[in-house]
Amino acid sequence: MSVDLSYYLILAAVLFTIGLIGLLVRRNVLVMLMCVELMLNASNLTFVAFASKLKDVGGQADVFFVLVVAAAEVVVGLAIIVSIYRKRLGATADDLSSLKG
Repeated sequence: MSVDLSYYLILAAVLFTIGLIGLLVRRNVLVMLMCVELMLNASNLTFVAFASKLKDVGGQADVFFVLVVAAAEVVVGLAIIVSIYRKRLGATADDLSSLKG
């Protein structure tokens, strides 16, 4: 018994929607960063599902590059969060204006 492509796509759409709603609703920068990661992983699931269905490694190569970009995004995002925490006790998206020069 094999799982149909539509199940993977539905799961990816649900994960992407959860990440998008979390990004729009939450104000905590760390939670927003995790929601972006969830959205990137949903797109990775879509790439892998189509690569498996089409018997092509191109989608899996795209996943590798998305993961590299996600890792770089986490490094920069965590550096910004640490700099906010050094200036203030909490880190919200509104506190980013305090980093201006």
